[in-house]
Amino acid sequence: MKAFYDLHIHSALSPCAQADMTPNNIVNMAHIKGLDIIAVTDHNAALNCEAVFNCAKNRGIVVVPGMELETREEVHVICLFPGLEEVMKMHKEVSNALPSIENREDIFGEQLIMDQEDNIISNYKPMLLTATNLSIDDVFEKVDKLGGVVVPAHVDRDSFSIISNLGIVPDYLNLKYIEISKDCVMDEFLKKYPYLSTYNLLKSSDAHDLGKILEKESSIELKEISIECLIESLKK
Repeated sequence: MKAFYDLHIHSALSPCAQADMTPNNIVNMAHIKGLDIIAVTDHNAALNCEAVFNCAKNRGIVVVPGMELETREEVHVICLFPGLEEVMKMHKEVSNALPSIENREDIFGEQLIMDQEDNIISNYKPMLLTATNLSIDDVFEKVDKLGGVVVPAHVDRDSFSIISNLGIVPDYLNLKYIEISKDCVMDEFLKKYPYLSTYNLLKSSDAHDLGKILEKESSIELKEISIECLIESLKK
């Protein structure tokens, strides 16, 4: 079964995202664009996952709980989890691994926690736009124990990617999928890095505003459109 996806979407919890990236707006835009499965992946936090998850229940869209985690090496990775309980366990681990720095809203923007009716519950104070003290190896181990999967984010970019910061995608990570950004020209990218042709490529939006959420363009074959089948496929 072909499932159209966007597995890298930021809500208003990410300070660099627009304030209109609310749970309902994200779900409604995904519905308009014909997507089957999406993931909300805020920077180093998962506090809007439940609201988006609940919004999507009557829309026929599967929402995968997730986050975009910045490792100690300043590498961004997408972490996807089988449920809300697992993602919140990881949120706690990540919170404990962040430096004790308060967010500067005047510089970075607000970090809005919302409910499923798009009401603002609070403004998250710890700064999220920074590296955690978790190494890449730490992240893979913790996410795997929680039944999730890790996908290196926007590997084609010149900053905050596993290639730009480490120079390679380490074989020992046993990755099956890596993410490329929305505007990546796949043929040119693989010509530059031919060894990456052995990986499956996921193209997601990294949307920080509603218009950037993917159209019905990226798809993956699944046994059924569910979180369980998606994570299983990303690990194969």
